[in-house]
Amino acid sequence: MTGLRVVFMGTPDFAVPTVEALLAAPDMNVVAVYTQPPRQAGRGKRLRHTPVDAAAQAHGIPVFSPVSLKTTEAQAEFATLNADAAVVVAYGLILPGAVLRAPRLGCFNLHGSLLPRWRGAAPIQRAVMAGDAATGVCVMAMDEGLDTGDEISRAEVPIAKDTTAGDLHDQLAVLGAPLMVAALRGIAANELMPLPQPEAGITYAKKIGKAEARIDWQLPSGKLDCLIRGLSPFPGAWCEWQGSRIKVLLAQPVAAVQDMAPGTVLDDNLLVACGSGALRLLRLQRSGKGVMPAADFLRGNPVQAGGLLL
Repeated sequence: MTGLRVVFMGTPDFAVPTVEALLAAPDMNVVAVYTQPPRQAGRGKRLRHTPVDAAAQAHGIPVFSPVSLKTTEAQAEFATLNADAAVVVAYGLILPGAVLRAPRLGCFNLHGSLLPRWRGAAPIQRAVMAGDAATGVCVMAMDEGLDTGDEISRAEVPIAKDTTAGDLHDQLAVLGAPLMVAALRGIAANELMPLPQPEAGITYAKKIGKAEARIDWQLPSGKLDCLIRGLSPFPGAWCEWQGSRIKVLLAQPVAAVQDMAPGTVLDDNLLVACGSGALRLLRLQRSGKGVMPAADFLRGNPVQAGGLLL
């Protein structure tokens, strides 16, 4: 095959549209895929291959799953692929300098934010949690810093008032795939010039901590709405009701003036008092159960006015 020799490095669903776009491009030759090793999952503890692994196998592409790229053996193996470029999308391993320097044109990352805002592990969730009006994807020429490389191209999308992190994840995954293909073509043809990221506006999207997912009803309803949407569908913002953990995956802020304690249920349709305003809970999940609309949840779990969510 002819075309640009590309090594693809990615792991989750977010990376699949990009590897599929590269495989479909007639001027791209994906010579190998790097992904995380299979992990045990489910009750049977069976080994589950990553979504990128499955995509590569469907196309007959060689798959490499090293536990680290820091060893001389792993770096030598990578170098033998003689790649023109490496494309990295949510891979999950740090690329040492020897790997970053191996491809002729360099290594290029698709990142789920408008850099330099939300560098780091959870850019999509953090954008929603912070109430950002817009976000997007960037193609970046990688260096050894944390998402500090020069930017090549970007695409922006608005964040609607009802957008969840799951919605945004899927939207950005599809948006980023053609952006990466176009960026590789531009770099190979010397038609695109990477530009340093601005010094102003740097923020970091740290990994979501377990403590962050618990709903604090003392907060204003608007902030809780952003938290809930930013953690939906995973890991899910949660509270307790009658000793059971309930995930709240979608809610709607309501302007309400009342003197009830935060967490108090104000009616029989899951309107809950907050530090200011209230939240109408719309989509919920009990431990071990499926996600359901509030009406279905209430049929099996009546929560009456005056109850308290903790």
